[in-house]
Amino acid sequence: MIFRSILQFCFLTLLACFFVHVGKSQDSSEKELIQFSGIIVTSDSLKPVPYVNIIIKNSFRGTISDFFGYFSFVAQEGDTLVFSSIGFKPGRFIVPDSLSTNRYSLIQIMLTDTVFLPETFIYPWPTKEQFRQVFLSLNIPDDDMERAKNNLALLEMHERFKAQGMDASMNFKNYMQEQTSKLYYAGQYPPNNLLNPIAWAKFIRAWQNGELKLEK
Repeated sequence: MIFRSILQFCFLTLLACFFVHVGKSQDSSEKELIQFSGIIVTSDSLKPVPYVNIIIKNSFRGTISDFFGYFSFVAQEGDTLVFSSIGFKPGRFIVPDSLSTNRYSLIQIMLTDTVFLPETFIYPWPTKEQFRQVFLSLNIPDDDMERAKNNLALLEMHERFKAQGMDASMNFKNYMQEQTSKLYYAGQYPPNNLLNPIAWAKFIRAWQNGELKLEK
């Protein structure tokens, strides 16, 4: 007897749910379909907001705005649209139920939202044991003697570079400069630095400063 009562109760419950669902379906079918389009912009600079999620509340229908903030989809009168995007506050809009046409356009303005995240400490090693292992395996820097040897090696390389002869490109460049000088002074006497007062002043200054060196 109890089992039969339970079956009757379950049957009546399912039957009631069925009629409620049918009633809602009829109500939704009576609503006019609207081609809902628009563009989503920011509130401060009116720049398009791309890839905004647009969901019809209490349903699984919606769309996403494109790169230029434009969207277009089919909605019904009285639908509540929810606009959401990272960095902006959620926005809502209710489709009017007194439209004279089956098209509606909207400019949705999104307000920027500042999110404060809790303080986070980031460590390169998750545990103290790994930190100790990595710390002990560090490469100890060279002592003063090793650093001095490295500096001397750099100085020796610099001296060798200064004493190195000219390569093919440098010889070609020097030859072309000589040819250019010959063409520049063709038909006239070339300048003589022995009669140049500026060259003599540089020579005397270098001689006083001890900058003159005899090449062996």
